[in-house]
Amino acid sequence: MKRSGIFIKHLKGYTAFSPATLPPANPPLSQDEELTQLLALANLAVGRLSGLSAIIPDPDLFVYLYVRKEALMSSQIEGTQCSLEDILNPDAEPVSESSPNDIEEVSNYVKAMNEGLKRLERIPVSTRLIKEMHATLLTGVRGSGKTPGEFRRSQNWIGRPGATLLNADFVPPPPEDVDRLMSELEKFIHDNDRIPALIKAALIHAQFETIHPFLDGNGRLGRLLITYLLCFWKVLDKPLLYISYYFKAHRTEYYTKLMDIRMRGDWEAWVKFFLRAVQETAEMAAQAATDIYRLHTKDRERIRDAQPNTTTILVFEQFCHEPILSNAILVKRLDSTKPTIQKALDALVNNGLIHEISGKKHGRRYAYQEYLDILTRDTNTKIG
Repeated sequence: MKRSGIFIKHLKGYTAFSPATLPPANPPLSQDEELTQLLALANLAVGRLSGLSAIIPDPDLFVYLYVRKEALMSSQIEGTQCSLEDILNPDAEPVSESSPNDIEEVSNYVKAMNEGLKRLERIPVSTRLIKEMHATLLTGVRGSGKTPGEFRRSQNWIGRPGATLLNADFVPPPPEDVDRLMSELEKFIHDNDRIPALIKAALIHAQFETIHPFLDGNGRLGRLLITYLLCFWKVLDKPLLYISYYFKAHRTEYYTKLMDIRMRGDWEAWVKFFLRAVQETAEMAAQAATDIYRLHTKDRERIRDAQPNTTTILVFEQFCHEPILSNAILVKRLDSTKPTIQKALDALVNNGLIHEISGKKHGRRYAYQEYLDILTRDTNTKIG
């Protein structure tokens, strides 16, 4: 068997790929000077990011937001069109030209992320967890008719629209091999080897995408798996890494590097790409968290200088958690009255901290724009 696996000719004329087990062998993964340096830089960036949760008040604020950024970026790789603003305020009309299904897909990703991390408190990363979260990911959205939560029992393929098995760019392993391959992958996840965690996560993600065990949702679930692994192994204390940003920004290279593993056994180039992704997104997340903390601190001082009433302070703190809100939502959350909340909103508008974004007389929505600017500067979206 070749380093990465073998191509198998099917009686129906197409050729499927059967991957070799991990870790790479014949030869084993080569950790040259470049890879060693990239690993050190990625570990350093992740360490700094994890350390922020210990020194910044309310780290769960960043978890709430970063999980949604990862969900958005991963879903956009698959063609979803909604914006970060849409999923930060799902109760309102979409800000972008997105469909409800697009927003639901991203919301399912958020749900799968949160549920999966909670399940990890009781069960390890496993095929059981993967199947459960796949069902969550596809519930009520595109792909819901393709056996959510079950490994495929038919042959799938990857290619341009209209492609068939005979002219597909890539045909994953035959369905009868999926259970065995996923069992082997699970064993590798829990092997007590000395492979550095970030390198191991890179290998597992690539192998999962090559097996392509489901009829739909493999890309999104494979990227979810990265977060599950890093949190399960305690590399990250909290899911603060939105690595899909890098995969989306370098989408062509992302797919090319995965294909190069299958065609040429080039694991090293993929691992280096993955480590660069980890380093860059960890540094971006750490910088964004620092900028958000400084912004909130500065604006709290502005509010104190204006001698606000208690409700104004409480309303501002709600915007620190969710930068797009309405009077109706705030009335419910703070158990207050519409006039009281509106007075607080008007005070924040007059102080230049928030502004109205819907342009409506009723059902108005307000945005904490400076906060949104930080959140959306790497999502290619802008609220107007």
